[in-house]
Amino acid sequence: MTTWSGRVEGRLDEQVWEFLRADDAELLPYDCEATAEHARRLAAAGILSADELDEVEARLAEIAQDPSGYLETDEDVHSAIERLLGDVGRKIHAGRSRNDQVVAAFRLYVLDACAEAREAIDALALVCLSFAETEAETVMPGYTHLQRAQPITFGHHLLAWVEMLDRDRTRFAAAAEAAAESPLGAGALAGSTLALPPPPRQMRNSIDAVADRDFALDYLYAAAVLFTHLSRIGEEIVLWASQEFGFVKLPESAATGSSMMPHKLNPDVAELVRGKAGTAIGRLTGLLATVKGLPLAYDRDLQEDKAPVFAARRDVRLALEALTVLVSGLEVDRARMAKAAADPLLLATDVAEALVRKGVPFRDAHEQVAASVRDGTFRKPRRAAPRPAPGPGGIREALAEARRRFVDNL
Repeated sequence: MTTWSGRVEGRLDEQVWEFLRADDAELLPYDCEATAEHARRLAAAGILSADELDEVEARLAEIAQDPSGYLETDEDVHSAIERLLGDVGRKIHAGRSRNDQVVAAFRLYVLDACAEAREAIDALALVCLSFAETEAETVMPGYTHLQRAQPITFGHHLLAWVEMLDRDRTRFAAAAEAAAESPLGAGALAGSTLALPPPPRQMRNSIDAVADRDFALDYLYAAAVLFTHLSRIGEEIVLWASQEFGFVKLPESAATGSSMMPHKLNPDVAELVRGKAGTAIGRLTGLLATVKGLPLAYDRDLQEDKAPVFAARRDVRLALEALTVLVSGLEVDRARMAKAAADPLLLATDVAEALVRKGVPFRDAHEQVAASVRDGTFRKPRRAAPRPAPGPGGIREALAEARRRFVDNL
């Protein structure tokens, strides 16, 4: 039986039922949590007795731990929970609608997903930071346009990864903050005549409470930006592990071979992380397209909000965990990096700046050095000017500051 069977006589066509039925089993423990909160509000209003509340809370704890009670004959987790609660379940829906019920559970789900993402980001960032500390003095060429540009250290480059990840965890924190409000009490859209106490952090407008999916978009946005960063990291690992660069060697615990070519060791983790960035971006644009034309308050289109978030959560967790293993196992060929960084042209900017220190206007200095490069007369200076390390305290202070920032926030 459905929660709305009192209005529709008979059974839905089987094809219609399969189309309408929600694939939302992942929401089960979160709907149990939201339902327990609603039950406490009902008890506070005298609609549930103390014994009934105890029964509901105990039964919800059991249901949350055993998803096998959710059957294919249930329309969604909400109707399943009401059924599994037994007789008292027929009282539990007073003062609420599936409209505020589903979004309350979904918000709890997103809160959990954000916390999980931040934990996995921290793990990868700390691995990158430890790697950067080890390679703080390892010289390598920095690149622009994938052309050798100026000498840097590998530690400096790895710190750039840490900075990207730091911004990512900030975005997931913002998504969690957006999800932390409660829509309970909004009912279908206009509240309820029952005198139920408001939940903590109740949303201000009942219509907006059931219609809003900004928090899901915020999560998908955070996931999409994260994957663009992971994709860039993955692309660099793919390049560095190639014979053309030869800067790093892949760990066999995080690489695969070829089914045909016995000599191959492929950077599949880095490639798949790169590939999943497109999927992550598609999930965000898909939900944006779903919500953009919906009139307030609730429409069944919003059933499509969960699948992309469920899938994104899985991809975020698995990608971060796999990439953490890959990065932690990379072996650096320092000699190969140093040889690439020894190209004298990487000091062309230093030579131009040395002329500036002698009073030559920079544009004139740039043209003089460029001319020597063009006609093949450029020579590496005997004594290059010391290159400023990143940050006022140099690479070591930059590393220490990054470690303070991450460790203090764990």
